[in-house]
Amino acid sequence: MNLIVSWWVVASLILPAVMGAGILLLMRHNLLLSRLASIGSGLALLVIAVVLLIEADSGTIQSYALGNWRAPFGIVLVLDRLSAMMLLLTAVLGLAVLFYTIATGTDRKGWHFHPLFQFQLLGLNGAFLTGDLFNLFVFFEVLLIASYGLMLHGQGAARLKAGVQYVIINLVGSTLFLVAVGLLYGMTGTLNMADLAVRVSAAPAGDQGLIAASALLLTVVFGLKAALVPLHFWLPGTYAATSGAVAALFAIMTKVGAYSIIRTNTLIFGEDAGALAFVTGSWLLPAALVTIVVGFIGLMAARGLRDMAAWAIVGSMGTLLAAVSVFTPEAMGAALFYVLHSTLAGAGLFLIVDLIARRRAEHGDAIGLAPRFSQIEILSALFFLAAIATVGLPPLSGFVGKLLILDGVRGTPYVVWIWAVIMLTTVIGVIAFARAGSLVFWKSAAVEGLMTTGTPRGSTGSFAAAAGLMAALAALTVLAGPVTRYTADTAAQLFDPAGYIQAVLGPQSGGRR
Repeated sequence: MNLIVSWWVVASLILPAVMGAGILLLMRHNLLLSRLASIGSGLALLVIAVVLLIEADSGTIQSYALGNWRAPFGIVLVLDRLSAMMLLLTAVLGLAVLFYTIATGTDRKGWHFHPLFQFQLLGLNGAFLTGDLFNLFVFFEVLLIASYGLMLHGQGAARLKAGVQYVIINLVGSTLFLVAVGLLYGMTGTLNMADLAVRVSAAPAGDQGLIAASALLLTVVFGLKAALVPLHFWLPGTYAATSGAVAALFAIMTKVGAYSIIRTNTLIFGEDAGALAFVTGSWLLPAALVTIVVGFIGLMAARGLRDMAAWAIVGSMGTLLAAVSVFTPEAMGAALFYVLHSTLAGAGLFLIVDLIARRRAEHGDAIGLAPRFSQIEILSALFFLAAIATVGLPPLSGFVGKLLILDGVRGTPYVVWIWAVIMLTTVIGVIAFARAGSLVFWKSAAVEGLMTTGTPRGSTGSFAAAAGLMAALAALTVLAGPVTRYTADTAAQLFDPAGYIQAVLGPQSGGRR
């Protein structure tokens, strides 16, 4: 790896790790210093992510061996188009959520918000950069432990109940992850993903059964993180119970599961893996389609705006994984565009819902009639934008994303099923959001009496953060040409893993599986 690039890659991990520890040990009782440190770290991570994206766009895959221990024996970080894109997405979302948190004073409800936030970013960046399955597990645990603290930040009985469920479910997932990793190591003698790609493709027939079992187990673990039906049940209650800012940050947590499914299935169990090629595909697509239906039915049945936002995350993950599970470059390119859209749209919806709930006093986020509240006009406009983005209506990027997915799956045997489910659930989503919007804004505007809560503190800054995410969706639409070019190139790189293998294992590997 180029020495300068290697420093940037390592900095994306060291910076949040050092900053999180520094805030925890030296600044946790000084809110102003904690905020300044977090903002500085967030801005620096954004700059790093932009630099790495520009570097990755050249098409060169670069690896960095920590401690100069060569793969597959040491820890390796790998920068390619996909990891660079996810780093930038994390940085943009993290900065928006951080500004919203500070503007609304959410970080005042406990001493440890900012160190936990930094450790969360560390876990996310590490998961996207690691080239080793065991270290993927390690970074999963880092981001999950940080997410436990963030989810419970601010206390409350409902939050504690949802947090206990969240912890138990993820402990089960972590246990299954270790079992899967142990099986793979026992069969292949390695956990480096590039080395696994070589060894799995050459595995004797007698070992393929256990390797297939470990692949399915890994996909179950990643499906749990991605809220894939029937492993989705933890998400709605967890996301709806936590604070709006934390739920917005968690919009990218499910994408870690989707990223892991994409990475392992295109690199380790890709088309060159022989009998093990795309071994999980036979059940991944049906599960994804059911996830779409369940998510949008939940959207229709929700009684609160936070519940709607949570179920929207489930539905969007189904849409994303339906495109992924086809395992073609065209559909994968569309799925990667949808990753960007759905993360920003889901986070923006949570922030807007939180803004609404803060102004409706005892009515909170309930979908029902209530007295007219402050700033209802601008909030109704933001909610409208978030709604059309979430369901995939023009002119925002959700429409572009769904069109790309529908076009990307045209040549597959499952095109009728995918088209039918996506089109039907889009209509359900429109009805659900129209119902909620009419009750919360239009009909409530006619109810006599202005709520006495007034305008909450930090109104300008919190609005700027939410509006910024909506502006990012508009930018994604305007720049759809270059963005889709990048995601198409990323998909092509994923389906040609020779470059990744050679970058990690060296020229002697020849990039061969």
